[in-house]
Amino acid sequence: MDIKPYSQYDETQILPLYRAVGWSNYYNRPEMLKQAFAGSLCTLAAWENGRLIGLIRAVGDGYSSVLIQDILVYPEYQRRGIGTALMREMLARYAHVYQIQLATDNTEKTKAFYRSQGFRPMEELGCCGFMKI
Repeated sequence: MDIKPYSQYDETQILPLYRAVGWSNYYNRPEMLKQAFAGSLCTLAAWENGRLIGLIRAVGDGYSSVLIQDILVYPEYQRRGIGTALMREMLARYAHVYQIQLATDNTEKTKAFYRSQGFRPMEELGCCGFMKI
């Protein structure tokens, strides 16, 4: 597996990945997703034998705040350390940043994954989060 920057958006690679993990808000709005990629701070991709198998995307200013917007891995490749490798690479690139945030599904699986990466729920830090959709 190779992890490298994903700089040339290709919806024939990206949309099937978002579809495979069921993120319909993205694959039902391909133009929005294309623009989101264009405005991203950093996007990294995991490749195996020339096939895109996972992706992590960050937004923010890169100095005081970074938001991990997307991290996804094809279901058949999950539980193999790919998400961990993507997260570690992204965190290494922004180790100097004051705060790195993310929002995720409220499931034990996702909470355990992010805790294993060093993230803590906002309320443990004396904070709370808000979202407007």
